[in-house]
Amino acid sequence: MRSKTIGSLCFDAGIYLFLTAMGLITLLPFANVLSKSVSEEWAITSGKVGIFPVGFQLDTMKFVVTSSQFLHSLLISVIVTLVGTLLSLLITAMTAYPLSKRELPGSGILIVMFIFTMMFSGGIIPNYLLIRQLGLINHLGSLILPALINVFNMLVIKSYFESLPESLEESAKLEGARNYTILFRIILPLSAPVLATIGLFYAVSFWNDYFNPMLYINSSNLKPLQLYLQDIVMNADSSSLNRSADDLMNVPAEGVRAATVIASTVPILLVYPFLQKYFIKGVLIGSVKG
Repeated sequence: MRSKTIGSLCFDAGIYLFLTAMGLITLLPFANVLSKSVSEEWAITSGKVGIFPVGFQLDTMKFVVTSSQFLHSLLISVIVTLVGTLLSLLITAMTAYPLSKRELPGSGILIVMFIFTMMFSGGIIPNYLLIRQLGLINHLGSLILPALINVFNMLVIKSYFESLPESLEESAKLEGARNYTILFRIILPLSAPVLATIGLFYAVSFWNDYFNPMLYINSSNLKPLQLYLQDIVMNADSSSLNRSADDLMNVPAEGVRAATVIASTVPILLVYPFLQKYFIKGVLIGSVKG
């Protein structure tokens, strides 16, 4: 193996330093919010909290995570994320599979139609009128149906299906297997990396969705976590939080905002380590075959 020159080593070192600096810059806002969530009120209000806590305390975090409204919104977000992700993966895979077959009549036209919808959406008002006509205002279905399939994700899965050996399907068909059997018992089990990657994309999208709940949800009993977070950020020092007199004395509004942001972010972050081993492989497959 040929050894690297000094110039090449310096170039690699520069790249590592640049990427490290970019990573730290990305983490700084999160570290600041995390520090505020566990810092004393006087330190937050005096602006002395940077990336490290000042006057460490957990009362603010305890106040946020034990709030009944927070727990209810957390449950709504978990339900929407789980149901939405599973349905999205199912619909996306069932759409991608036939489109991955070159012998499908009109597959080229269908793909162009899908790409057209990706480039040009219907717009906010037509979408709102459609959801209202379907009777989904103040219904959790309004948070799932509009985002049920993402064309880009469908194209990535389609590319992965095209990379699988056709001999697998031909052997299954010789044994009498039908298309649904081939898809669910052969193709999908072999597609774990791309399904895990796309599943993570969908899960993050449903979890962080703020715009659709703002349009379609008016009932406080159906507010997901992101909409509850907006209420906290906008009204942390008002009576909408149902805080007692003792809470108002002991828990700072800025600390409540920061603690709510952290408590809203941690659940979806906990999903990533379980999918990490599939994530990089799935992304590389989609980028190479796409």
